Amino acid sequence: KKDRMGKIDKTHSLSVSRQCELLNVPRSSFYYSPLEDGSYNDELMKQIDKQYMDTPFYGVPRMTNHLRGLGYKVNPKRIRRLYRKMDLCAIGPRPNTSKPHKGEGHAIYPYLLRGLTVDRPNQVWAMDITYIPLGSSHMYLVGIIDVYSRYIVGWSLSNTMTTRWCRECLDEAIKNHGVPEIVNTDQGSQFSSPEFSAYFSSHEGLKFSMDGKGRAIDNIFIERFWRNIKYEKIYLEPSDNGLDLYRKIKEYMTYYNTERPHQGLEYKRPVEIYRTAA
Repeated sequence: KKDRMGKIDKTHSLSVSRQCELLNVPRSSFYYSPLEDGSYNDELMKQIDKQYMDTPFYGVPRMTNHLRGLGYKVNPKRIRRLYRKMDLCAIGPRPNTSKPHKGEGHAIYPYLLRGLTVDRPNQVWAMDITYIPLGSSHMYLVGIIDVYSRYIVGWSLSNTMTTRWCRECLDEAIKNHGVPEIVNTDQGSQFSSPEFSAYFSSHEGLKFSMDGKGRAIDNIFIERFWRNIKYEKIYLEPSDNGLDLYRKIKEYMTYYNTERPHQGLEYKRPVEIYRTAA
């Protein structure tokens, strides 16, 4: 078929349709340009990630239109699937957010931060997952931030999003910094699964909170951190392999916690606020 496809000439007097018919090949095959498996989706996810950092209120229709404007041939179905893969959702109320995950045993927990005054370290931790571009592929980064001090108490890098991975990251953060009063997450399947939520019963007094609207509203501090690390490190210093990416993220975590002045903290460093008030 490949040899026959090479004989088709768009400048010929015969139409492409007629040439395909004479050569006994599907016309659709002529317009298909094969790519490496997943490479086109990875390129789309990189573009989605960059635009989402600037416009987190973009849902599937707007993002589809944006990508088409850049010259990508996409439809809403594909972008919706990539949004799910990247664990993204637009800011603002979403339909059916109160419905639990379809998997057996998954549950949605109440949002506990509404009207709450956060005035001390380890009172509220926010936990989230973000997409990280890596050469022609990607990885995922889970992070936990102390809302009061903006101090990153835990993080982990993985090529898959699993409940066990999230639970182990939280467990490590608690071992290093103690048990917080509340952990807030979005309603993603990793956090609503029985394996993750059962963890809270093993720590007396630890409460589980879930966003009731768009996570970029309720989990705004960890969302802002994602923007910081991507624009100040990931996008400026692209990585080709996981080890290099891990090293760069580790460098940035140390810089962010111990050296970077934070405007919301009156230009103090997160470590100053976290350790002084703890």
